[in-house]
Amino acid sequence: MFGIVRPCAHRLSEGLRIEWMAHLCGLCLALRSDHGQFARIVTNYDGLIVSVLTEAQAERTTGWRRTAGPCPLRAMRTAPVARGEGARLAAAVSLVLASAKVRDHVADGDGLLKRRPVAAAARRVAAGWDRAGARTGAQLGFDTALLVDAVDRQTGIELLAGPGTPLLAVTEPTETATAAAFAHTAILAGKPQNAEPLAEAGRLFGRLAHLLDAVEDQEADAASGAWNPLTATGTTRAEARRLCDDGLRGMRLALRDAEFTDDKLAHVLLVHELRQSVDRAFGTTACSHRAGGPAPDPAVPPSDVRQTGSFGPPPGNPYAPSPDSPVGPPQPPPEPPRDRRGLIAGCLVWAGLACTCQMCCGTFNDPWSHQRREGLCSQCDCGDCCEACDCCSNCGDCCESCDCCDCGCDCSC
Repeated sequence: MFGIVRPCAHRLSEGLRIEWMAHLCGLCLALRSDHGQFARIVTNYDGLIVSVLTEAQAERTTGWRRTAGPCPLRAMRTAPVARGEGARLAAAVSLVLASAKVRDHVADGDGLLKRRPVAAAARRVAAGWDRAGARTGAQLGFDTALLVDAVDRQTGIELLAGPGTPLLAVTEPTETATAAAFAHTAILAGKPQNAEPLAEAGRLFGRLAHLLDAVEDQEADAASGAWNPLTATGTTRAEARRLCDDGLRGMRLALRDAEFTDDKLAHVLLVHELRQSVDRAFGTTACSHRAGGPAPDPAVPPSDVRQTGSFGPPPGNPYAPSPDSPVGPPQPPPEPPRDRRGLIAGCLVWAGLACTCQMCCGTFNDPWSHQRREGLCSQCDCGDCCEACDCCSNCGDCCESCDCCDCGCDCSC
């Protein structure tokens, strides 16, 4: 999985979490249906935003969901998944994005791609993904040549870029590609009047994706000698942050100009979660469920602070006898008997869960006992909900377009 918008389940309401997973699984299954099992490895978080936007604009129909069969990545559970043209467009875009990423790694000579036979094989795979994306795009009326041309121009722009080159000149091809993909969702949804504002939103999303990738990789690129747009153009991180903040404001305004049928999930991903992605990349905020989370409030006496670790309940045995109690500790009720999986089957299911975010930020069945468990993020102390979406302090009146309670906020904006 790759992408800059990676929402954590503790910041999504149950309904929005189910919707998000429906689009993620729908993208994965659309890739499998149209392009085979191997194509599923290009499933990415940013690609599914295309599916989310298409559905947010379209009128609800009876065929917009289907029930998918058991999957190891869902702990062998069925689930409702998105279907239709939005998921297929997301699949086509994801293939081209993955192709571009592979070619970029080949050009940089990352890891095993320094070896010529491996690099040649990677180029063939990337070319196959380009052709597959073009076939699906053509069926949907979307010309993926716009995306491929943007990828090809990117290489030439990077070769010419140097100190003093405007950073936005380097991000332009990515902006053009994402603008085309976002605008086409309006055509698929039957809302052509949305094409212009969504193209602007897509352009800014592409800028943010490129900048955040550069910020996150700058140190690693410097260590390996790989090309990085910030280093090559001499752009400071402060200037990159300013451009990102401008992009966030522009994204919010562009989405406000579009007409949606139900934009709750799109709003959460492209306004609240996108800001979280920027803060995460620049290291300006941290969620308290992670190491290095926010410091305790100095106004709260230490005795009133809940003593919890990063995950799980307060330390100590809750059934230990009280020092003042002559009676032994109360015993927990016995667990009902459960059918257990065998060792090998349980290990296979555990491996599938470990490769996804479910063990961290979802709900899942124990691989062996089938007991329902919550992910680690659900056990954390995330503080005030407005710390997550930051809707009061940064978004102004952006929450007019959504129900703040459903978005995970409990504020009066």
